[in-house]
Amino acid sequence: MSNPETTDIVHLDQLRKTYQMGGVVVEALRGVTLGIQPGEYVTIMGPSGCGKSTLLNLLGCLDRPSSGRYYLGGEDVSEMDDDMLSEVRGARLGFIFQSYNLIQQLTVVENIEVPLYYQGWPEHESRALATKLAALVGLEKRLDHKPTELSGGQQQRVAIARALVNDPLVILADEPTGNLDSKSGLEILEVFDSLHRQGKTLIMVTHDDDVAHRGTRNVRFRDGLLESDTRLREPACKFPPAGEQRRA
Repeated sequence: MSNPETTDIVHLDQLRKTYQMGGVVVEALRGVTLGIQPGEYVTIMGPSGCGKSTLLNLLGCLDRPSSGRYYLGGEDVSEMDDDMLSEVRGARLGFIFQSYNLIQQLTVVENIEVPLYYQGWPEHESRALATKLAALVGLEKRLDHKPTELSGGQQQRVAIARALVNDPLVILADEPTGNLDSKSGLEILEVFDSLHRQGKTLIMVTHDDDVAHRGTRNVRFRDGLLESDTRLREPACKFPPAGEQRRA
């Protein structure tokens, strides 16, 4: 089902998520309504247990809401089955994790290629795009290195390139600088700034106020509810139509 009434790239309508823990029902999210426009750079904050991780799992189609609706690119993904959610994750979302989640046996360029392998891309086309994205994040001289031969900041750059390889509608980042020293963290944040200037839609969970204020909008949660939603600045530009970089 599509949602023709909004231009939001992400639209949540009274989203709820509950968990059964023994004999206790835990309300992780308690009716969240939120819209995110193409090209926004949204940072999400809140104390431990406020619902940030639950929200990111729902946005990433790693879980389903207990009730309410989630529209991604105008499409209702709230009640999709596992196979459909897997397709959405592979084609429409890019993930960047605090712990990088690289495959240790693969090289830089091979790690970037992984999503394209599962989509059945021809090898020469996937290698060309992965090489291009490695250069975009400053790793053109590290293509044949494995993760153990890279610094933490370089590994996170590989993760960012991998997140971009499917030309996603939305990039989701979970504490992407959490494991990095201040210098490497700043370099990664500058990569995010560059992606925002290119019109990418970014949603980042962070605990750091300085990181949060690099975005265009800061959303705070408490006790499963949206506590505040603050516009920090206007987005740099609008997100280009999905697929423009594909097989370029």
